Amino acid sequence: MMSAQTRNRIAAAIALSAAPALAACGEEPEELPVIEQIVVREPGQPIAAAVTGGGAADLVAAGEAAFSLCSSCHVAEPGQPSAAGPNLHSVVGREAGALDDFAYSDALTASGITWDAAQLDRFLTDPSAAVPGTSMAAGAVADADRRAAIIAYLASLGQ
Repeated sequence: MMSAQTRNRIAAAIALSAAPALAACGEEPEELPVIEQIVVREPGQPIAAAVTGGGAADLVAAGEAAFSLCSSCHVAEPGQPSAAGPNLHSVVGREAGALDDFAYSDALTASGITWDAAQLDRFLTDPSAAVPGTSMAAGAVADADRRAAIIAYLASLGQ
């Protein structure tokens, strides 16, 4: 289950990434809330180095850094072909199993999932528990802050 703090971080990152698009449409974006956070970590945990100010932009930057582990199987660039895993550009809002250039497991295709922050959090916590029979054998992200950062990064793509 995603904590309220994690949901707020993801929502702030999504709102921050959507603000320029709203301004381009002639609408004034709402004033975004100020996000303040103190991150305390044990030495050697890399998310602390990436999240220094606690703002939505920092969370997205931390997610981009954390996504580097995922990039051994996934790409997240528009127009790039899927690799060992599907291209995750614009994954938020996409139905699971929807890309034509990737051979998804039957379990994922039949899951009925539309990827949002909560579904991504559940899946990244334990892919096999979230979708029994998925072919994503690796990739569980145990650290909730790291998952939140990755999800914020993915949500910022294709906005």
